[in-house]
Amino acid sequence: MQRVSVAAALVLLALPLAAQQHKATQAEVDRITRDAILIDTHNDVTSLTVEGYDIATPNKRGQTDLARMKGFLGAEFFAVYVGAEYGNGNHSANRALQMIDTVRTDVIAAHPRDFVFATTADDIVRAHKEHKIAALMGIEGGHAIEDSLRLLRDYYALGVRYMTLTHFNTNNWADSQGDAENPKVAHHDGLTPFGKDVVREMNRLGMMVDISHTADKTFWDALETSSAPIIASHSGCRAVTSYTRNMTDEMIKALAAKGGVVQINFGCEFLSQRYFDEAKPLQASMREQYMAAMKLEDPAAKAAAIEKLRSEFTSKVPPATLADVVAQIDHAVKVGGVDHVGLGTDFDGVACVPPELDSYNKFPALTRALLKKGYSAEDIKKIYGGNLLRVMRAVEQRARELGSTPAIHSEISKK
Repeated sequence: MQRVSVAAALVLLALPLAAQQHKATQAEVDRITRDAILIDTHNDVTSLTVEGYDIATPNKRGQTDLARMKGFLGAEFFAVYVGAEYGNGNHSANRALQMIDTVRTDVIAAHPRDFVFATTADDIVRAHKEHKIAALMGIEGGHAIEDSLRLLRDYYALGVRYMTLTHFNTNNWADSQGDAENPKVAHHDGLTPFGKDVVREMNRLGMMVDISHTADKTFWDALETSSAPIIASHSGCRAVTSYTRNMTDEMIKALAAKGGVVQINFGCEFLSQRYFDEAKPLQASMREQYMAAMKLEDPAAKAAAIEKLRSEFTSKVPPATLADVVAQIDHAVKVGGVDHVGLGTDFDGVACVPPELDSYNKFPALTRALLKKGYSAEDIKKIYGGNLLRVMRAVEQRARELGSTPAIHSEISKK
């Protein structure tokens, strides 16, 4: 009897950590919730607040509101999202400034007891100690700089601490994943010389280079050009889900080798191959109905029509799950290492997220699932925010090393 027990114990010890079932206690989950600095590197609730939504009131259609953030979230990178349409007539900078203002005015200034303006890793740590949420900003869409390094520097001065080089649209200096197959778009084979100047100036300023949304060649050019670690603020693993917004294993390994992090996106199409495959044809068939709903002038009628379409869609395509999130995190860790994975939820920017993780107050469920998978408390703290803090500090240090002399060229026309 004793021999069998010893043998069983030896077999258990020989199993990989992730294969051992750990029964997490509530005390463990609570301790990690309290101690970890949960940093979300991409949240689009700003597209609502800029239109008048008060983040302190219930967000009935989305994932982000103050009640569900408090006590769980340590730092938020609010998206300064500039749609491609603002490039028409050079309105991108105007929109970027409006989005920056909604973070600084409608979120931080309107709720000073709960949010604090932050621009550095130390600011985030300080906010956590004060039991406040650190509010940071990341520009989504490099066309927001209107091909000017002067505007890039202005955005940094206003508090922006990362920029996604493209959105779904290729701009004048960087190729996007979103229109890679469009023959009508003039592509650059990655970054142009000016695009590389943008990356170098971001290094000099201390602004993180974000490659979510970029074409694969743009990723490789940015990785080669940057002298500081870079990030994927809201992406995933292409080996798990073939959506090309996700990163290949080769990309994840290379990103990690230079000290960067891939932040896992909670959008269902990023998480689940089953969802991605089932959603694509349905999205195509419902596109005309959605466009018709978007043209409705009455806000209440528009909201009702969109909600009806969303309910119909969800009834036909079940959402991704908590297990899908764990699978994405686990794959990224196996490929890039536990020091190079984080979280960028894309809350309020995607149409579908797992119901078990549809806001920050649900994160204890993810904590419990990761503990059960075999991750330690220290591993989880790294994934939740520690890794991103390390990257921020490395970017800040590189800026100090490079000094304060701006790049000579400030406009793409001078290249």
